[in-house]
Amino acid sequence: MDYDLELSKVLEKIKETKPEPKTICVQLPDGLKQRANELQEFIEKNTNAKVIIYLGSCFGACDFPVWLDKHIDMLIAFGHSEWRY
Repeated sequence: MDYDLELSKVLEKIKETKPEPKTICVQLPDGLKQRANELQEFIEKNTNAKVIIYLGSCFGACDFPVWLDKHIDMLIAFGHSEWRY
């Protein structure tokens, strides 16, 4: 099964954030980690940001690496289901 990662929405969010983020962390559930390189290359090609991939465990939208907040400008967390905030 292939997933629609909605990359146009990702770029839109990055570009509307002011100041534009310089360091972005991408967090993926295990089922999407094989797409990590694709995501990193796409974001770096289309923005001025450096992308790091968080490869730690992920148990859902509420499980994000809070210790990273001092090292990144934006966290993009992908999931298998839509998360309404």
